Amino acid sequence: MNQWAIIWAEHDNFIAGLLATLELFIIAAVCGLLIGTLLCYFTEYQKRVLNNVIVGFVNLMRAIPFLILAYLLYYGLPELGISLDAWTAGLVALIIYHGAYFFEILRSQRRVFSNGYIEAAVVQGFSRYTIFRRIVLPNIFSSALPLLGNQLIICLKDTAFLSIITVQEITAAANSVQATYFIPFNAFIVAIALYWAISIVLELLVKRLSVYSAKRGMSHV
Repeated sequence: MNQWAIIWAEHDNFIAGLLATLELFIIAAVCGLLIGTLLCYFTEYQKRVLNNVIVGFVNLMRAIPFLILAYLLYYGLPELGISLDAWTAGLVALIIYHGAYFFEILRSQRRVFSNGYIEAAVVQGFSRYTIFRRIVLPNIFSSALPLLGNQLIICLKDTAFLSIITVQEITAAANSVQATYFIPFNAFIVAIALYWAISIVLELLVKRLSVYSAKRGMSHV
């Protein structure tokens, strides 16, 4: 049988891997952005102890490889009496790891955001929450979009590591096909094409959001 015919015959395997990858990525991206936003909100009030804890957590995530974190959650936690299946461990690792990076990106944009807008809002009697939600967050998100887009693509690529802890995503599907039929080139070309296609969609989405935010004037620094 032709090698590409074999790939086509195994298309259900790749589709299942693609859907698993998308599910992991979308949930991790949404939850990670939420965590990053919440951490940014908590650090807005300059509580020293809380800030030190958050910064320490972020520095820890930046210091360790993602795969080590996934290994720790999947293989290490059972020794503490906490057992997670491979999919859950992988998802939690993605959320924690990239949530820290999303926070760092937002915090870097918050540092260069003009306090003049905040001072004006305080004079108008806005609450801290309203100031953050309606003034700070829209502007720092707008200016951070290119960096957030890059981090989203990194998050997508990190899903490939989860095949090592037996999560059945795109890379695992390609590896299964190549191991069964000994056609690594074809199998991994398909995997590359799928990751590339998702990345292109992400880039287009970020560009659309950037244009939209520029039209709305949400780019003040």
